[in-house]
Amino acid sequence: MNKNTLYLDFPATEWELASPIGNGYSGAMIYGGVSCERIQLSEESIWSGGKMDTASPEFRTKIDKIRELLLSGDAPAADEYATNALEDSFYRIQSQETAGELLIDFDADNNYSDYRRELDLLNGTSCVSYSADGSEQKRVAFASYPDKVIAMRHTGVHSARISYVRRDLNKKGEPTGTDERVGVESITFEGNVMTVKAHPVVGGREFYIKLCVVTDGKLTVEGESFVVTDALATEYYIAIGVGYVPTIPDDGFDTLFARSCSDHVELMGRSDIEFGEDEFAELPVNRRLERLKNDPSAVDTGLMALYFRFGKYLLVGSSREGSLPANLQGVWNGYIEAPWNNDYHTNINLQMNYWHAEVANISECALPLFDYMNNYLLESGRETAKVNYHCRGTVLHHLSDIYGFTAPADGLWGLWPLGGAWLCYSMWEHYLFTCDTAYLRDTAYEYIRDCARFFLDYMFEDENGRLLSGPSTSPENRYYSAPCKEGTPKSERPKSAYLCLSPSMDIEIIGGLLRMYIETEELLGINPEWADEARAALKKMPPLRVGKHGQLMEWLEDYDEPEPGHRHVSHLFALYPDCAISVDTPDLYAAAKKTLERRLANGGGHTGWSCAWLIALYARLCDKDGVSSTIRKLLCNSTRESLFDSHPPFQIDGNFGASAALAETLIQSHNGKIVLLPACPDEYAKAGSFTRLRARGGVEVSAKWINGVVTSCTMSAVCSDYEGVAVINGKEYPLSLKCGETVNII
Repeated sequence: MNKNTLYLDFPATEWELASPIGNGYSGAMIYGGVSCERIQLSEESIWSGGKMDTASPEFRTKIDKIRELLLSGDAPAADEYATNALEDSFYRIQSQETAGELLIDFDADNNYSDYRRELDLLNGTSCVSYSADGSEQKRVAFASYPDKVIAMRHTGVHSARISYVRRDLNKKGEPTGTDERVGVESITFEGNVMTVKAHPVVGGREFYIKLCVVTDGKLTVEGESFVVTDALATEYYIAIGVGYVPTIPDDGFDTLFARSCSDHVELMGRSDIEFGEDEFAELPVNRRLERLKNDPSAVDTGLMALYFRFGKYLLVGSSREGSLPANLQGVWNGYIEAPWNNDYHTNINLQMNYWHAEVANISECALPLFDYMNNYLLESGRETAKVNYHCRGTVLHHLSDIYGFTAPADGLWGLWPLGGAWLCYSMWEHYLFTCDTAYLRDTAYEYIRDCARFFLDYMFEDENGRLLSGPSTSPENRYYSAPCKEGTPKSERPKSAYLCLSPSMDIEIIGGLLRMYIETEELLGINPEWADEARAALKKMPPLRVGKHGQLMEWLEDYDEPEPGHRHVSHLFALYPDCAISVDTPDLYAAAKKTLERRLANGGGHTGWSCAWLIALYARLCDKDGVSSTIRKLLCNSTRESLFDSHPPFQIDGNFGASAALAETLIQSHNGKIVLLPACPDEYAKAGSFTRLRARGGVEVSAKWINGVVTSCTMSAVCSDYEGVAVINGKEYPLSLKCGETVNII
């Protein structure tokens, strides 16, 4: 079995179990059915709603009142006031929507043998094969980025009826209701081309789907369906346009296939991780997962290597230069009303989508995120900052959409203005990994600067001379504003609250933002006097503190909380994805470890993306046992048979975050040091290798190891000169590489 093959031995019965192919702009979920093939289609900008007027000049006055209540120590009153006073300021955005489905009903029964459904992660292709009625059936599909087309070739004796439907699905991805033409205006035929014209449920732009069918059988039109009779080969070409009618490329299947594969391999082939011989490679993934769930002592290191490749594959399929960034489900969506609107959640999820882009050496896939920040969020956030907050700069709260939404949404937990500041870290990381000062100046600088300027205005000085932020939240978590002993009956507990001043995550994100802005000004020298303002503010921000349990305090005071096992571990932001907490801050480092222990002891990490974050945090703590147990938890509790992450339901950030976390166990690079195998669990350390993972400073690293000992290591300075240290097998090796130079360390 090819190491890049994700193999399943069953047709999908629900959406989350189907096989994804994507080209950044659009995607398809291949069910691999025998009597009926379902190809669910998606396009990134089919989205209900539109731009909303969220300007509220009175908003700042209400914010000041909330601050007064929080400063007085009455957090429940602040929550109550905000709920009522800001009722009209918590907006609801609309959902991104499915493009619909092609149903290919075959003139065959459901008797089959030798079934295989495979994703070739390297080439970006899906293949379904089986034997039925004495004929070998094979369907190969791909989504081409160069040609913006989805294509499939079916070989084997077949007859079929091809229809288009657009319907909503339930949480299991099954059709619900009786309307199969939701938003469909027309379905027309011209020769071998079907054209669908449709629109989102509310607002949005109309979209068009073109299907071209090429067959060596007989092709007819019956009602609103194509009918193929007595064919040996049929090809399907699908193009989707939002606001315009797309065209089908003139080139044939083989030419399109070759061009698509070449493009895909160029990205996917750059880096890889292996853990010795994959002894279970011949087993389908569903059986491999079942084996782990049924046997607590079972080990399958090859499955996690495949998981890493799948994480890369999903980002390559949903985030390409010129496209929108990957949303909560990448680019794949089978729903009219998607879970969490399939939007851009910015209190961890959108950021987590890109955690692995740099280290996995596919940094081009992060460019859509930066385009989105600059072209959709920057100006809208400036308006929200100016009108609603009376502040300079730009601001973003906990979610957004393709209409540039930047205001608070949903409820009290949405009064969290840190979304844009956190996104700045993705921009900064891209610079650290590429050393591209032109990018820093022309792409990243303005957004980082404006986020910093917002918080320089938004923060205020308390009676002790501290600069505080707020009202804010520790994302989606609550606290008791009065002491609450463990075991206190719920009816006797004090009231809990969301809103607070300067939770630890605020201190960490804003502090890091100001530091990166200062360094950016030092590098570029555009407005050095503004950096002085940031330096002065940094000195007045409150420090992080250790609480009564030895944990890192989540809030400004050592509050108890109703959910000590909450899925977010926001106050550990400074440990990962930032690195302000490290072995160089031993007290905070120890407190971070204690925080994880308490979270896990109380049921934390019970969602896929949360589990992925915990793996990364354990990696930063160099806790290989914590990494090992949490990887098992991820695979056994939060991974579907298709390898899709499960919240539940499916959220793609868990796939991306766990891919990044696995890389983090093998290579870390901060403060001029590149450390190999800092947190590799024993079962993964027996034998393995990685190829061309990227370290900060623009260094590509390849290494092999046996029994936890690195036996070979090559480093290449691919972006600029590099001065630093490599830490391998506990020994430090000074590095001084010229750009383009490659050295064998071991």
